[in-house]
Amino acid sequence: MTDIDELLTRGIANIIPSKDKLAEKLKKDGKLNVYLGIDPTNTKIHLGHAVSLRKLQKFAELGHNVTFLIGDFTALVGDTSDKDSERPVLTKGEIEENFSTYKEQAEKILDFSKVKVKHNSEWLAKLTYSQVFELKQQFSLNDFISRELIKKRLDEGKSVRLDETEYPIMQGYDSYFMDTDIQIGGTDQTFNMQAGRTLQKKLRGKESYFLATEFLMGTDGRKMSKTWNNAIWLDDSPEDMYRKIMAINDELINEYYVLATDLPMEEIEELKQGLKDPLSAKKKLAKTIVAEMHGATPSEKAAKEFERVVQKGEAPENISEQRVNQESTVNEGLLLKMGLVGSKSDAKRLFSQDGVKLNGEKIKTGEKVSAGILSVGKKSVKLRID
Repeated sequence: MTDIDELLTRGIANIIPSKDKLAEKLKKDGKLNVYLGIDPTNTKIHLGHAVSLRKLQKFAELGHNVTFLIGDFTALVGDTSDKDSERPVLTKGEIEENFSTYKEQAEKILDFSKVKVKHNSEWLAKLTYSQVFELKQQFSLNDFISRELIKKRLDEGKSVRLDETEYPIMQGYDSYFMDTDIQIGGTDQTFNMQAGRTLQKKLRGKESYFLATEFLMGTDGRKMSKTWNNAIWLDDSPEDMYRKIMAINDELINEYYVLATDLPMEEIEELKQGLKDPLSAKKKLAKTIVAEMHGATPSEKAAKEFERVVQKGEAPENISEQRVNQESTVNEGLLLKMGLVGSKSDAKRLFSQDGVKLNGEKIKTGEKVSAGILSVGKKSVKLRID
């Protein structure tokens, strides 16, 4: 299998308008403009995003003009392509906080000496209303409201904000502004990526393409999502990442090898034949992914920690100790100060999902602190009261 063949088949659900035409273009033409965008609606990037990030990196390795686009302007609206209700409206401050570490996380996949970083506020914030009016004339409202989830919301009497109808146009303008040849995104982005093709064709007379990547399932068997608490985050510790991978359903092992690792397909096929025991296959998978994200030594250490703590039931090593005032309360600020979360937004999410426990009991924000083990997600500290 050639590099181009694997690029256009592994983890790919669809190529519009045609895989064969794109393969021919890649073989004939010189450098192409390729981009992947992520809206900073959360502080983290998860392993599901890495499916598309890996594609972007492969294009970079083939010498193409590659852009990692941070959708700091489109995040003001929020994409509802895979949502059955309105997204909460984020402030500019929340968006800035969310994307502050995106590049650092993406560096686990992307070589930024070969990949440019841009923010779509650079051009979307400068559009005049007359320019927006011209863009809107290229699309039909019927196309937007006929989308399955939008139609469902309307049929159920739920609100669809007017600015939501403009999200595909804004994403389409990203593609047009950067004169994109190839867009990359999940299958839920098909409608939005089609908007980019529409503008390229109508306003520039240019044929463009998009790759719709397959979804990586989360730890609960649903699509990995920022909001469903089923994600394996790129900045998870080696131990947390290893444990989460070991918790996936056995039926997902092969999918994870294909979508979440850089192992050659030939090697994956050999593993499928040789590793008949799901536990052994999953341990190999966990070690591989953690090694790719964190390095071989942390991966080995995470494997040994999993065996000792999870399989043998021993206490975690090197649990840190924190001193707190007896008048303190367990709240977002305390979790951030102790390094148990990356931001107050993360802390709020964990509280809302019952992910904060004191001595094994779920607690809500604002409850009085007491001595014992404070667990936040997979992280824990020992509290001592002054």
